[in-house]
Amino acid sequence: MNRKKVLLTGVTGFLGSHTTIQLLERGYQVIGTLRDKRKADTIRTIIGKHTKYIDALTIVEADLNEKEVWYDLTRDIDYVQHIASPFPREMPRHENDLIVPAKEGALNILTAASANNVKRVVITSSVAAIVYGKTKKELLTRVFNESDWTDESNLKDSTPYFKSKTIAEKAAWKFHGNDRSGLELTTVLPGAILGPVLEEDFGTSANIVIKMLDGSSPAIPRIGFDIVDVRSVADLLIKAMEMKEAANKRYIASAGYLTFKEVAMILKEQYPGRKIPSAQLPDFMVRLFSYFDASLKPILVDVGVKRKIDNTKAVRELGWKPLPVREAVISCAKTIFETGIVK
Repeated sequence: MNRKKVLLTGVTGFLGSHTTIQLLERGYQVIGTLRDKRKADTIRTIIGKHTKYIDALTIVEADLNEKEVWYDLTRDIDYVQHIASPFPREMPRHENDLIVPAKEGALNILTAASANNVKRVVITSSVAAIVYGKTKKELLTRVFNESDWTDESNLKDSTPYFKSKTIAEKAAWKFHGNDRSGLELTTVLPGAILGPVLEEDFGTSANIVIKMLDGSSPAIPRIGFDIVDVRSVADLLIKAMEMKEAANKRYIASAGYLTFKEVAMILKEQYPGRKIPSAQLPDFMVRLFSYFDASLKPILVDVGVKRKIDNTKAVRELGWKPLPVREAVISCAKTIFETGIVK
């Protein structure tokens, strides 16, 4: 039995809880952090439904912005999975409400990990740190990969969340470039994460499916994203942690691109008796509605735009086999009904 210790931030999150389950199943001891200890019993019960190794999980309260706590938490730790990140359902009033905690949190963890001789830190970034801040010409002609970065100074083609992911990841690589401890760093950059929802506190990306199933959207925007199943991202995070080939590299996590229309068609086929929108909203209407529905604001930069990425590096170098995008959509919908998020 593998008894190596992994510190995992954001154990209550959609990706954090799935990654914890897979780590426990592979024999790791996991120290999972959350911001509010009152959620500890709930998340332990949820995770315990999916693994018999729940006794190997310790849950602790820790704030990303508190420096000292991370020195204690990284002591005698082999690996860190830094997954916690603020992801708003609506635009924040001040972009620094996202940028500062994302950047400082990553640096606090890296500084402590370096001081305590942790072998490797894996940071969950986002394709948002690669594909935004682009010119119209770039979007039409380029296929982006791990060597590309979002230009956070191009405000026309970015949002505070995309800026926060980019600035935090750049700060992490800058720290690593100056660090002399031998600490290894790997970053994983997922697209929109779907897949099985474990509880009512679901991942933000699941809103794509929820809004199509709950009758709140009469029509859908002309928009699409790279999609990936949460179980596949968890698997890639662990490969990025374990495999020597992954040291000091970036990996995109995507199983392919789907438009909202294609997601709707998959759901219509699966639930023929349910009213699921398939009419597309004109782009100007999406912009107009965003004044009344703040949850539309973060997607405006993607209306009518396809951002093309090469998602083959993780498959080629690490033997990663992501679940099909169709499975990510269907398993998300199935569990949305099972957990009662949509009746």
